[in-house]
Amino acid sequence: MEGAYKEEAIFELAELFKIFGDPTRIRILYAMLDTERCVNDIAGLLQMSQSSVSHQLRILKTSKLVKSRREGKSIFYSLDDEHVRSILNMGMEHIMEGSRA
Repeated sequence: MEGAYKEEAIFELAELFKIFGDPTRIRILYAMLDTERCVNDIAGLLQMSQSSVSHQLRILKTSKLVKSRREGKSIFYSLDDEHVRSILNMGMEHIMEGSRA
């Protein structure tokens, strides 16, 4: 595998996994697994402050893991694409298989 990937791509992948390394961000991503939500909905669902949720959403959006759309005064967030859903599902599947061993 040596030389198969450029160093920059390896670095970017490591950064992506750092984003997934925060339990709060994972909880937020799971809150949007099947539906888009506004900050207020996520905050209520996860019992967090709107400020904390907004901060984490900013990180997730910068990392291209979530996207947003405006409807009037409200902004709705959702997973950026099917890859994010797949990463979450595969990770959970891996964890659940490990707990059965």
